[in-house]
Parts: sequence; C-alpha cells; structure tokens
Amino acid sequence: MHNSHYKLLVVDDEVGIRQSLVTYLEDSGFVVYEAADAITGFEVFKEHAPDLVITDLCMPKVNGLTLLQQIHELVPSVPVIVISGAGVMSDVVQALRLGAMDYLIKPIVDMEVLVHTVENSLERSQLLVDNQRYRVQLEEVNTQLKQHIAILEQDQKAGHCVQQSMLPVSPFYARDYISEYRLVPSLYLSGDCVDYAFIKQRYFAFYLADVSGHGSAPAFVAIWLKGLVAQLVRLKQMLVQFDSEAGALLELLEMVNDELIEMGINNHLTLVVGFLDTEIHQLYYIVAGHLPLPVLYYQGNAQFLEGSGKPIGLYEQADWEVYQTEVPDNTFSLLLFSDGVLELLEPQALEEKEHALLQLIEHTEGNIDCLMNQLGIADIEELPDDIAVLSIKKMC
Repeated sequence: MHNSHYKLLVVDDEVGIRQSLVTYLEDSGFVVYEAADAITGFEVFKEHAPDLVITDLCMPKVNGLTLLQQIHELVPSVPVIVISGAGVMSDVVQALRLGAMDYLIKPIVDMEVLVHTVENSLERSQLLVDNQRYRVQLEEVNTQLKQHIAILEQDQKAGHCVQQSMLPVSPFYARDYISEYRLVPSLYLSGDCVDYAFIKQRYFAFYLADVSGHGSAPAFVAIWLKGLVAQLVRLKQMLVQFDSEAGALLELLEMVNDELIEMGINNHLTLVVGFLDTEIHQLYYIVAGHLPLPVLYYQGNAQFLEGSGKPIGLYEQADWEVYQTEVPDNTFSLLLFSDGVLELLEPQALEEKEHALLQLIEHTEGNIDCLMNQLGIADIEELPDDIAVLSIKKMC
C-alpha cells in the first residue's frame, strides 16, 4: 500500500515515546500529526481529519478512552489503535469494546510491528468503508428495483384490466346457440385472445388467436388484433357482406398479416378464424399455423377438423385455404384451444397429446367448465403457457 496517501495522528503525553513513533511512521512514508494530550489531540483530529489515530490510554486530565469515544461519535469509520502498559489490560479490553481497531503494549520494541499494525488497520478500515458503501448502493438499487417492480406490476394490472374489458360477453346467447370462453394467462397478461359475434341474425363469427412469446409484447399484439378486427368489421364491413364466404375470411387475414408485418415486431400469431352459417348449417374457417385444430363434438364423438396454413406475420406472400364443412342441425359443440392446453396433457408426443385431448372432450361431453377442471388448471401455481378455450354449442 502507498503509505504517503494516509494521514496519521499520534497522541501521547510522553514526549520520547511520541517522538519515536512519529519519526518512524514518517520514515515509513506516512503523513503524521502529533498531540501531547487528548484535548489537543481531538482538536487536531477535527482540523486535519487523519485516516487513523494512535493514542495512549493513560494520559492526565482526559484519557485515551474518552478520546476514542469522541472520535467515534464524530467519525465512526476512523480506525483507532490504543497503546497501553502491560499492567492495564482491563483498559485495553474496554477500548476494544468501544470500537478500537487494535492495540499495542508499551514498550514497542519492534517498530515494524507498529507499521504492520497501522497498515493492517487501514486495510480493514477501508474494507469496512467499502462494504458500507456497497451496502448503501445495494439498498439504493434494491429500492429502485422495488419501485420499478411496483410500476411494472401496476402496468401489468392495468394491461390486464384493458384486456379483460375487451373480451366478449361469456356466455353469449344467439338464437339456439351459446358461445363461451375461458382465458387463463400464465402471467398478468395473456398473448391468447378470443372474440365472437352474431352478425345479421344468421352468421356466428369467431376467432381464437395465440401470439408468440410471453409477457407484455404478445399481450399488446392481442389487444391490437382485437382493435384491428373490430375496426375492419365496423369500417370496411368485413364479415358482414357475405357475397363470398371465402373472400371475406381471406381478405380479413391478408389485412391482419400485412399490418402485423408492417409493424416490424418480433411477434407472429397463429389463428383459427371462421363463421357458422346457422341457416344452412355450414362452417367456414381458416387455420393459420394453429394447433390444436378445431374440434367438433357430436353424439359422444370428438374429432379434429382438417386444416393447415401459415402463421400470421411471418410471410408477406402467404396463402390460406378456406375450409368448409357441414355441421349437424341438432346439438353439437365446436371447440377451439390454444396450444397451452396441449402442454398440460401428460403424453409427450404431439399425436398422443391430441388423442388425449379428444378423449378428454368425450369424457366431459364438451362441457367447457368440466374440461378446465379435468385439466387441473386451478391447482397449477405457474402455468407453462397461456390457456384459451372457446366453445360454440348448438343447444337443440
């Protein structure tokens, strides 16, 4: 260590001892101040702010213990080394209890012991100062972190409220159909979204989307999707003019795909979108990279509908196929799931998971609440992914 960087104060009423200490310490590179008594020593301390104090314990009028207390009350971090005769060890013990860093016994025969003690005390003191500074910095960082977490939680809760306010009514009744959904986010916000509407008293339009990723970004995309679809339907009358069933669905997907790519974000989405013509019992739908496929449950049997297609937001030139299938004119259920449901099923292979899902639907007769109970969602503390289930059921 560079001793010239440090200032010392030596307090001792015995001139010979004090001078020998000062001389040797100065020869060792320290800047040294001296005082013949505790009162003067304290004044010198306040004036020059030394890095370390060496004081005799036994001095007239004011002793070294009092000086030690005064110094630590003023600047607790300054190390103090006490010097005592061999016969007054009780004072040394008391000094150590009051915060003295170390002690030396008179007479000091080997001055290198003194220098070593001083250097060691300065290093220990610096470590204590550094630790205290790090502790303060850590507390400041923790305080800032807690504030940031609190703000983040507020933002997440606000986003959650926005998402909830934008979800459709559940259950929703239209003629002899009932539509309902269950949406369970793995965090505050969900990248899954559902919506449906009964149009022109004939067409049951719906979609279930799953945005890639977790956290705020996919949730904002889900909110954006809800707003965009609503705007397209309201302003451009999409899914209202059904002169061409396939054309209406394809135009909707193309515009959503173009808008998402133009945004330039790193999220894409998978989607099942379609509508049910309740008069002629025809289902029209598009599958955009989504698994599991839609499920039709009828007379105790559950089966996947066919479908394939590219996800939304990955390819500028993407083509999708509009699938058409006839649905029963009596009781049946159309069920859509996000892929988070597959992660809750025990089998590892995808085909086995899909088979287990069909069995579960048959076991619960397509009842959405029974499905959620069988999946055990309420008992899972941390879901691996968002869960979304959409059901459209013909009641008679």
